Amino acid sequence: MKSSGFRLVADPDARVLILGTLPGVVSLAKREYYAQPRNAFWSIMAEVASAGPGLPYKERLRRLVEHRLALWDVCASGIRPGSLDSRIRTDSIRPNDFHRFLLSHPDVQLICFNGTKAAALFQRFALPKLEARWTGVRRVTLPSTSPAHASMPLARKIQVWRAALTDLEV
Repeated sequence: MKSSGFRLVADPDARVLILGTLPGVVSLAKREYYAQPRNAFWSIMAEVASAGPGLPYKERLRRLVEHRLALWDVCASGIRPGSLDSRIRTDSIRPNDFHRFLLSHPDVQLICFNGTKAAALFQRFALPKLEARWTGVRRVTLPSTSPAHASMPLARKIQVWRAALTDLEV
C-alpha cells in the first residue's frame, strides 16, 4: 500500500528534529503520528515534553512545539504493506525535503531517529542531498518506540530518550 507521510510539526525555532520512517496503518487511519496504542512514543513524550497519550492529539503536538521539538518522517511517501519498517520498499521511497527544512529551521542542533530504520533511510536518501554545512548536525539513533521493538522495557526507552532530548536546552 502506498503511504504518504504527514505534515511537518514544527515552529521555526525548533532545536530538535525527531524522525520516524513512515506512518503505519493505524496512524494513517487516524491521521495522527504514532496512533498505534501500543507504540511508546507518546508515553515517552509524556516524560520529556508533558505531551502524554491522555491529552488530545492537537495539544500533544502543541506541547512538542512548545519544547522546540519538531516531528516528521524521513519518507514523504513510500510503499509498505502493513506497518513494519522492514516492509518499506526502498525502491518506492520519496524522502522529505530536509534541505528546505534546515533552511527554514536554522536552530536545529540535533536530529533524533526513532529507531535504526529511520536512521538508515535518512543516511541513504536524505544525507547525500544535504549541503556540507548541514551534514555535521548531530544525529542520534534512539530505541524504536514501535511495539515490534519490545525487547527493551519502556522505562529504559524513556531513560534513553530523555537523556538525548534533555542534553540540549530546548
